[in-house]
Amino acid sequence: MAMIEVGFERQNFHPLKRKSALLLKLIAVVFAVLLFCEFLIYYLAIFQCNWPEVKTTAYDGEQASHEPVLKAMFLADTHLLGEFLGHWLDKLRREWQMERAFQTALWLLQPEVVFILGDVFDEGKWSTPEAWADDVERFQKMFRHPSHVQLKVVAGNHDIGFHYEMNTYKVERFEKVFSSERLFSWKGINFVMVNSVALNGDGCGICSEAEAELIEVSHRLNCSREARGSRRCGPGPLLPVSAPVLLQHYPLYRRSDANCSGDDAAPPEERNIPFKENYDVLSREASQKLLWWLQPRLVLSGHTHSACEVHHGGRVPEFSVPSFSWRNRNNPSFIMGSITPTDYALSKCYLPREDVVLVIYCGAVGFLVVLTLSHLGLLASPFLSGLNLLRKRKTR
Repeated sequence: MAMIEVGFERQNFHPLKRKSALLLKLIAVVFAVLLFCEFLIYYLAIFQCNWPEVKTTAYDGEQASHEPVLKAMFLADTHLLGEFLGHWLDKLRREWQMERAFQTALWLLQPEVVFILGDVFDEGKWSTPEAWADDVERFQKMFRHPSHVQLKVVAGNHDIGFHYEMNTYKVERFEKVFSSERLFSWKGINFVMVNSVALNGDGCGICSEAEAELIEVSHRLNCSREARGSRRCGPGPLLPVSAPVLLQHYPLYRRSDANCSGDDAAPPEERNIPFKENYDVLSREASQKLLWWLQPRLVLSGHTHSACEVHHGGRVPEFSVPSFSWRNRNNPSFIMGSITPTDYALSKCYLPREDVVLVIYCGAVGFLVVLTLSHLGLLASPFLSGLNLLRKRKTR
């Protein structure tokens, strides 16, 4: 009788052992795939990005001097979803992607300043005070950064509304969180951050105030470049002698994206669609004003969600920065800039493609199904099948 009981226990032990082994394998595969797709893939992608090299020697007459290099990251159109639009899973997935990408870039690349070129939020133009506070809290968690890294943000149409939706309350609410700073100077480099939504040119109160601020900035830049020590410049400190970098959400006027190219440019079927002034791009008049007042050496913008490089007047380059979010593009990216007071160099850093991640997950699911069926005896193990076939060949 005892022998029968021992045999019965052994028969039950083997199936239990096989189930435990299967469970451990499934857990190991799931853990490995999650670890790779949700963490390691960002390191793998961003590790390939390098800061572009820029000339650091400047000549003043016959004397050479070494210029400091500022490492700046430029990203755009994060579009954090609000309480009305977007499924909770969509919000969780895309915000996790941006958080991991941003935190990985900070750790690997060590930028000194990060600029976000508008449309931080998707529903800032109509969000309630409670929803706005929740959105800001999530943004500050996702884009947290060390104290030695500066984060600068310009307003976009989804943050404060299009011109016809914009009001003083929304602008002040945005600037209370992200500052109303228009001119930022560091390491001898001037950055002008423009509220391009307010450059409609119809004389509205916010528009008039924005233009007055830009005229004052233009005056200070002109004093630094042309009239150092002049009485009309006043007693205040002068800005560095450096043509500014213009940062804004709307691109300067261009007819379309017809001349744009590259993997992250607009799709070919969309490139020839004419842009609408003050909606897709700034008006021709507002663009001319900015170029005349500020005389920038470089312009960076967002809004279109796609990359583009254009030259205004044949001499001022503008780079449209693609969206940073999977919600707007399959292949998001950001721009890395090595900038000195007299020169700059830019390069692009691509984030993981969403379709690649989805393919990895689908492949993992297929592998788990095959593994489970093999353990249950419902599907011959590919390894055993190959081994049996090899044995048959040897016996012939």
